[in-house]
Amino acid sequence: MKNYFLRTVRLVFGLFLFSLGLVLSIQANIGLAPWEAFSMGISNISGISYGKIVIIVGVVIIGVDLLLKEKIGFGTILNSILIGTFVDLLQSARIIPMMSSFWPGLLMLLCGLGLISLASYFYIGSGLGCGPRDALMVALGKRFSRAPIGWIRGLLEGSVLVVGWLLGAKVGLGTVLSVFGIGVILQFTFNVLNFDVTLVKHESVIDTIKAI
Repeated sequence: MKNYFLRTVRLVFGLFLFSLGLVLSIQANIGLAPWEAFSMGISNISGISYGKIVIIVGVVIIGVDLLLKEKIGFGTILNSILIGTFVDLLQSARIIPMMSSFWPGLLMLLCGLGLISLASYFYIGSGLGCGPRDALMVALGKRFSRAPIGWIRGLLEGSVLVVGWLLGAKVGLGTVLSVFGIGVILQFTFNVLNFDVTLVKHESVIDTIKAI
């Protein structure tokens, strides 16, 4: 039980850091990453807060993951609920200002991507289930095994980015930096922390219940 308590603390801390990184990237005001643009676009036309849209989208994707028979863990569920909740709390606190010029915005975006990468180390390392979007990518990769996983991820993110843009989300240089920069920063972070993501064995909800 102590082991699961510590893993859950690690997971929640990682999700909070991830949310803080998202808020920084939004407030940078130089362009949103694909999934953020998608959620922000829906928020723009629905009037529902960005964080609540993140939760709704996450729950819908979990439903798709289940239909595709992908493993869902407690971490997957908490990912879909807590990130949106934390984002709304941070934005309502108004402690992070919206940038109005490019260079401060660029610095804030890079800080946001750095936090998201560090957050990934914590929440993925808990082994309690990957995020809903990652699970969807894996599930589609299994269904279309002849297609490179990079193509599948690119098609997914490209599709949601176009939808977000059509719905009025801000797309710009920050979008390009988010798409191509996150991989570099993520790999650098994992190398510094000596973290091999391929060695993490995620548990499903059933696995965790049985273990407890």
